[in-house]
Amino acid sequence: MKHFSKSNSLGNGGASNLLTRRSLLKTGAGAAAFSAIGFPNVLRAQSGPILIGHLTPLTGFLGVMGEWASLGAQLAAEEINEAGGLLGRKVEIQTEDSINPENAATKAQRMIERDKKDLLLGEISSASTLAISQVAERNKKLFIATGPRSDVLRGESCNRYMFCTDLPNTVNVNVVGESLKREGMVDGKKFFTLTADYVFGHDLLAAAERFFAENNANLVGNELIATDVTDFSPFILKIRQAQPDVVCLNLAGNQVPNFCKQYSEFGLPYPTVGFGFNTVDGWAAGPGNITGTWPAVWYHTLDVEGSQEFVARFKKRFDDKTPENHAWIDYIAMKIMAQAVTETQSLDNEELVDYLESEAEFDVLKARKAYFRDWDHQLIQEAYTVTARPAADVDNVLNLMELGAAVPGPDQALTVIFPNEAQNPCSL
Repeated sequence: MKHFSKSNSLGNGGASNLLTRRSLLKTGAGAAAFSAIGFPNVLRAQSGPILIGHLTPLTGFLGVMGEWASLGAQLAAEEINEAGGLLGRKVEIQTEDSINPENAATKAQRMIERDKKDLLLGEISSASTLAISQVAERNKKLFIATGPRSDVLRGESCNRYMFCTDLPNTVNVNVVGESLKREGMVDGKKFFTLTADYVFGHDLLAAAERFFAENNANLVGNELIATDVTDFSPFILKIRQAQPDVVCLNLAGNQVPNFCKQYSEFGLPYPTVGFGFNTVDGWAAGPGNITGTWPAVWYHTLDVEGSQEFVARFKKRFDDKTPENHAWIDYIAMKIMAQAVTETQSLDNEELVDYLESEAEFDVLKARKAYFRDWDHQLIQEAYTVTARPAADVDNVLNLMELGAAVPGPDQALTVIFPNEAQNPCSL
């Protein structure tokens, strides 16, 4: 059993000999600076690389996002190795296409049993994440889920071995919803929603319905959209017939740019907003097609020194490509995992889970540090909105969206935008 030194700012006087393992972990949170991750330590004798199994969609409607995620994870692994590795050993990451939930579960099991991966990381699809998390729980293997947003994963389907780094659907709805309220676009307004027909979309719709009910908005129509749909004209005609005040998109992957381009061609007057967004969605839709306000977990224009340094390193490494938000999130997930290994000086999954549950702080390249909440394993962090600029003001897709201020404000607790224990049925 490893203990961690107490931080002076968080200590409890002379009572350290009475602290439990978890409270020792909590008081030692953040003892190693994030910038020092990866430096070699004098450790138990071990040899060979540390093996990371990285699953993410590389094909299908989420495939473009998965490609960005793989680059972010790769960059983090390279930086960790350049700094000396972990536990005096190099990190080796193996990225594979998760394709669908059944395939993701099969590959996760193989990575654990045959390939002897030390840790699992990745995924974007909420359905595939659920399948991987069940494999991780059965095998007691740490799994940091990077891109899924379903509230269910942090709620009734949570488990001890899964930690989620992206924002949950409820947060995305709350962040955009508050922005709409300030603009007078909620109270008494009629909303029409389009929803991706799988667990992520259903979950996002439920969060949206709660927000509408709590804020006197009327949901006048919803259409479930299969993930392979490319022709949105039948749904746009239904929107025209319903005459809503706002069209709200609960879509995923390439559904977003496909819809936005077609909706723009119809020229309907009803403004659009979204409760789920990825930078690549906007890039693919292009100026004048994507409009309105959307949620963002991170955006490449974020004016934080660490964030801009990451953008510069990413561009230098990958032929001047500007990182998409999945590149950022898999990058910081790798660095979080590295900090956990460095702090515990261990690859024991139980010790790593205990450390992550200790609410240790992590530099996630935002103005405020983040931490995993101990009772639902959600990464508590700042969120943002992005608002599409008029087409006339956009000379490059990299300036397509304007980043809003961090939410919550600097004088508020980070938890105010996240579901509380009464709202979240997670039981670990």
